[in-house]
Amino acid sequence: MSRMVLVLALAVPIGGHAQEPRAWGDSLRFATFSIAAVDRATGEVGVAVTTRVPCVGNAVPWVRAGVGAVATQAFTRVEYGPELLDLLARGVSAEDALRRTTATDPGAARRQIGVIGLVGGTAQHTGDSTNAWAGHRAGADYVTQGNLLEGPAVLAAVADRFERTAADGRHLADRLIDALLAGQAAGGDARKGRAQSAAVIVADGRAGMSRRPDGVTADINVCEHPEPVAELRRIYATISQTLGYRELAQATGGDVFQLRVILHALGLYRPAADSIAPTREAFLYTQDLVDAVDAYRRAEGLSTPAVGSPPGLVDGETVARLWDALRAAGKDAAVRARLTGVTAVRR
Repeated sequence: MSRMVLVLALAVPIGGHAQEPRAWGDSLRFATFSIAAVDRATGEVGVAVTTRVPCVGNAVPWVRAGVGAVATQAFTRVEYGPELLDLLARGVSAEDALRRTTATDPGAARRQIGVIGLVGGTAQHTGDSTNAWAGHRAGADYVTQGNLLEGPAVLAAVADRFERTAADGRHLADRLIDALLAGQAAGGDARKGRAQSAAVIVADGRAGMSRRPDGVTADINVCEHPEPVAELRRIYATISQTLGYRELAQATGGDVFQLRVILHALGLYRPAADSIAPTREAFLYTQDLVDAVDAYRRAEGLSTPAVGSPPGLVDGETVARLWDALRAAGKDAAVRARLTGVTAVRR
C-alpha cells in the first residue's frame, strides 16, 4: 500500500462535513466488533471494524501516525478518538489515558473502548451497561473488543488470526482485514437483517509511505453492503493489485484470429504475408498483435498506453472503426467470407 490512499464515500470522521446516515438517530450506537493494532517493525497503526449499522468507519476507528489507534464503540463517544491519541502523543500510557477519560464521562458504563500505542501499551474498557454479549481481549500488538456478538468465540477468532499473521511480513491493513474476516466467520454481530458496514484505516509515519500529511495509507469505508467485510477484502486486494484479485490468462480464441485477419487485410499486420493461416499461434493474443493494435489506435487518435489505456485494447469502438476501414477499402465482404467458418455456431 506504499504511496496509495483510497478513501471511499463518507470516510471523514464525525465533526467533518460528511453526510450522516439517518439510521444513526439521536445517539451513536455501534454494537460491533473491532481490532486496533500496531506493527512495531513498520510503525503502522490501524483499526478494522464491522457492524450492522451503516457507515461504521465514520465514527468508531481513529488513528494517528507515529502514535497509536483507538476504537470507540457501543454508545460511541467520538471524542475518545482525538482525546486518547492526544494523551498518547504526550507520553501518557494507554492505561492512564483511558482511566482519565472514562473517569469524567457520565456515560462510561455504556461505552466500549480499545486503545493501543506504539509506545504506552494497551488499554480497554467495556462498560457494565453495554450490550450482551460484550467483552474484550488483548495481545502485545492489538486490542480487540465487541458487544452484541454471537459470543466470545468471535473475539477469540479475531485474536488468533491476527497473532498467526504476525510473521507473514504483510501490511497491517491486510492483517486487520483477515482478522475481521475470521471474527465474521465465527458469528460476528448477533443481529440479522440489518444494514451492514465495515472499515479499515491505517496510518504509517515513515517518510514516503503516504502522500498525505496525516500519514494515512489505507482508508476503506464500506458504508453499506450485504457482505461488507468480504467487500473490504475485495477492494484492498484490487487496489493493492495483490495476486489473485483477478484471473490472469493470455487471451485466446476465434476473436483473436479474426483481429489478425482484419489487420492483415488493412496492411497493418504482417503485410508481407500472403494470408494469415489458422495456426495455433494465430489464435493467441501475442505481443506482435498487441503492438499492431496500439499502432492502429495511435493512427486513429484513440487512447493508447501513452495516456493510460491498457496495451492492445480492442473495445467496441475499435471493432467498429476496423470494419469501417474495411468497407472504405472495399474489403469487408471478402474478409467476412474468410471469417464465416471461424464464427460459425454448430450443434
